[in-house]
Amino acid sequence: MGRRIAAIIVIFLVTSLAWFILAASITSRTKESGSELGPKVSATWGAPQTQTPPSATIVARMVESTESDSTGTKKTVSTPELRELPIDRSRINVALDLDQRQKGLLWFATYRVDFHGDYVIRNDSDKDEVTVSLAFPVANAIYDNLMLRVDGQPVPLTTVSNGVSTVIHRAPGTPFRVEIGYRSQGLSTWSYSFDSGVAQVRDFQLDMRTNFRAIDFPQGTLSPTEKKQTGDGWQLSWKYTNVVTGYGIGMVMPEKLQPGPLAGRISMFAPVSLLFFFFVMFLIATLRKIDLHPMHYFFLATSFFAFHLLLAYLADHISIHAAFAICSAVSIFLVVSYLRIVVNAKFALREAAIAQFVYLVLFSYAFFFKGFTGLAITIGAIASLFIAMQATARVNWRSDVVNSAA
Repeated sequence: MGRRIAAIIVIFLVTSLAWFILAASITSRTKESGSELGPKVSATWGAPQTQTPPSATIVARMVESTESDSTGTKKTVSTPELRELPIDRSRINVALDLDQRQKGLLWFATYRVDFHGDYVIRNDSDKDEVTVSLAFPVANAIYDNLMLRVDGQPVPLTTVSNGVSTVIHRAPGTPFRVEIGYRSQGLSTWSYSFDSGVAQVRDFQLDMRTNFRAIDFPQGTLSPTEKKQTGDGWQLSWKYTNVVTGYGIGMVMPEKLQPGPLAGRISMFAPVSLLFFFFVMFLIATLRKIDLHPMHYFFLATSFFAFHLLLAYLADHISIHAAFAICSAVSIFLVVSYLRIVVNAKFALREAAIAQFVYLVLFSYAFFFKGFTGLAITIGAIASLFIAMQATARVNWRSDVVNSAA
């Protein structure tokens, strides 16, 4: 009996080492996939976007300074000092449509954004020449149907660094309306920033519509003042009369289960699953006097390992749920078809199949529920302990086990 148990322990340890190597391989493939595919997705689809309000500036005064050219000759240079005009009212509509994409072992939370902003800006200076500028959220992105209107009229645009601008004339003291809009696409997060620092915001309203329900807000952003659930997502609103804040507004796109990290975690904790299964099989075999040789346990262990090995390389080609179902069926088939010959069909289909379903399939599926994995495994372990204790409560371990071993 002692040699048999020792052999089973060695098989368990060797299989555990193989699982750790597999988990490390999956983690390495995932990191490599993320480092290579992440920039490619950003280049072809877009990066995280942060939109800022349009700016309207006037030349407050000319500042003169002395500079030296390459020959050492000094000359006087006049540089305009700009002052930004205040925004009296902001009405913004944002529609975010999530369109997640899988590349290799990772899902990327890509989205489409339809942005429209309506601002009222007041020329509180004594100048009548105003430069209106719109900075794009990111430089490397597509902006379709780009629109910039002043007082309802289209204006000629000049492309500047990371944006567009136009020059208009408005009498001092008069307000004017600036409308901007575009359709674009980004990755992971979308946000709206009032300013780079603390800003005073007057008569502000931003309405956001999402086509997803799993909403989350980036750290350092404001929560919506109103929210209403729609058919496929949320209608969110941020309304402020007069607020001073250094925070912005943002949305984190929900992520799907990542096949790579999920397969890695399942493989890392697979030895726990096999330990429970070996314990149950050893217990049943001992109580029923079934002669399972250590080589039988070896092939059972390899059937478990086949589940995780197949999952690691199938998950980057099909849905993780479909891959999980296929791998479960393959592993259970290996065990049942093997024990049907070693013992009998009844033992294979009832005790072995049920134990494998519980300790391999359900144990592994618990990792799909983030935050509940540990609780699910703990409940399963306690339930297994209870069943084992009840089944062996009347066993005379000194006589029955020795006799069965003989």
